[in-house]
Amino acid sequence: MDTDSEPSEDPSTRLTPRFGRPVSTDGARVHRLVASCPPLDPNSLYCNLLQCSHFAATSVKVESAGDGELVGFVSGYIPPAENHVLFVWQVAVSEQARGMNLGVRMIRSILERPECAAVNTVHTTITPDNAASWGLFKKLARELGCDYHSSVLFSRNVHFGGAHDDEVLVAIGPFPSQAKAGHTAAVERAG
Repeated sequence: MDTDSEPSEDPSTRLTPRFGRPVSTDGARVHRLVASCPPLDPNSLYCNLLQCSHFAATSVKVESAGDGELVGFVSGYIPPAENHVLFVWQVAVSEQARGMNLGVRMIRSILERPECAAVNTVHTTITPDNAASWGLFKKLARELGCDYHSSVLFSRNVHFGGAHDDEVLVAIGPFPSQAKAGHTAAVERAG
């Protein structure tokens, strides 16, 4: 899911993003960032701590180079039975960093990592009415030079008891390994 809509001012004048792997001490900052990005579903702080530690190799944080403020985060993982898939769990972009294509850039930075050498497909789930997320993942598919397919993974009535919209699985790929390389604008630092 994503909240990377376009602002009216030129975003390049606001900040210079610095990409990196999250660490456990980023968990509370991620928790606050997600809370500030509706319609994202907030997770527990404990979940965010696990994302920043156990899933750091397939997640990314983006900080403003000027003040170190957390302005973006993507959590992802490689499903145990599908080493060729990166499942993007959540994409959060602060209001001040929107309009910089940061969501796509963060996902591409994860795909460039050695841990994703075998990955040739990206999966995510999106609710039908989340236009920003649909736009982000359609753009990612275009940049990776492939199509996407979608189908309901978790049904509002069957899985959520009517309390949550359908979650539609979006599958992008397969894409060639060269489509993943060379698109991170900022140098990723170790932590």
